[in-house]
Amino acid sequence: MADDHRDYRAIADTLAARIAAGELRPGDRLPPQRRFAREHRVAGSTAARVYAELIRRGLAVGEVGRGTFVRAAGAGADPALAEPAGVRVDLELNFSVLPEQPELLAPALGGMLRHDSLAAALRPMGVAGTPAAREAAAVALARGGWAPEARHLLFAGSGRQAIAAAVAALVPAGERLGVEALTYPIVKGVATRLGITLVPLATDEHGLVPGAVRAALPLRALYLQPALHNPLGVTAPERRRLDLARLLHDHDLHAIEDGVYAFLRDDLPPLAAAAPDRVVVVDSLSKRVAPGLSVGFVMPPAALAGPVASALRSGGWAASPFALDAATRWMSEGVTARLEAAKRRDAAARQRIAAERLAGFAVSADPHAYHCWWRLPEPWRADTFVAAAARQGIAVTPGAAFAAGPGHAPNAVRLALASPAVPTLVAALDTLAALARSAPEDAVVE
Repeated sequence: MADDHRDYRAIADTLAARIAAGELRPGDRLPPQRRFAREHRVAGSTAARVYAELIRRGLAVGEVGRGTFVRAAGAGADPALAEPAGVRVDLELNFSVLPEQPELLAPALGGMLRHDSLAAALRPMGVAGTPAAREAAAVALARGGWAPEARHLLFAGSGRQAIAAAVAALVPAGERLGVEALTYPIVKGVATRLGITLVPLATDEHGLVPGAVRAALPLRALYLQPALHNPLGVTAPERRRLDLARLLHDHDLHAIEDGVYAFLRDDLPPLAAAAPDRVVVVDSLSKRVAPGLSVGFVMPPAALAGPVASALRSGGWAASPFALDAATRWMSEGVTARLEAAKRRDAAARQRIAAERLAGFAVSADPHAYHCWWRLPEPWRADTFVAAAARQGIAVTPGAAFAAGPGHAPNAVRLALASPAVPTLVAALDTLAALARSAPEDAVVE
């Protein structure tokens, strides 16, 4: 009879020791839980807790429909997507800096060096910025026939801080925030710091599934990416946006809409256009201009402007006056608009390159996006593929980094296409394609 009283942690310790000793090698598949339970004479629930403990320790990874595997490498000390990778080709972080940017950006900064302008930029400033900043941002952030109300615009130090402030304003500690099952990894860290629970919600080829939201109620709010979803590259069509807007009204829900990539599809209005009193839009200039320019935008409905402003102030998330002054000049003089147009052309060209070099693989993306989602072929697993790519000097992001729920991860990777020079990108994609066509054991270095 199975022993229901054996400590699952002791069994996990034994397996961890076998992994450390090399008896269980990276990529090895652990037995199905039922077989493991029989072999170790424990209850099925104990076997499940053992596997969950190994996953928690970063020693194993579970993949839906495939089983549980020893990780290809130990979990890093830093969260995924935190810092640039120390490799030759970075397909992990997604920042585009075009060659012509310095020439476009520099002239507007000349006026900031006058003593009167510099003195103004060095003084404290509130989260509402200046009238000039609000007017310039309202024009720059408009898309698809929609524009935010300038009087309600608020400014943060970055897009991440804008997200944190919106979440803090809408979701009290201990409450539940609905997110797409694969979501921006930073949101997971924000939720942990704020003491809220993330509820993963199903998506399909059109984005967040309204029925999944209804089934998960009660929720305090949603965080979603309707345009050029990261990492899936999905863009919600008009019908889906209208269905989501109706759902928000029917269930008295608010949504935080992350529009950081939406400038690449400036023909599409945001979800906020269909539900203006229900949606807080967050954005930043990190993708539009450059990561070195940290300015975030929060566009709440009138009823939420006060709570969001309070969250920005209490979190210490206000924008730097100097950075906001520079951003205001670039937006008002049309520099950001020219950069956005150039990046739309650049992203589309890079997406065509990815489609050509990875033809025949299960790659999906919006044709306007700077990233794509690659469902890896058998027998590759995401963890092993990421390690093999790193040995080739290429950094890619495993699907597990985006999983909102613990335990199971998709057998896929996200490729960020924006950063490398085009010839480097072509060579990197060719290398990854050749790697995917080989057997995992061929990529192992003894």
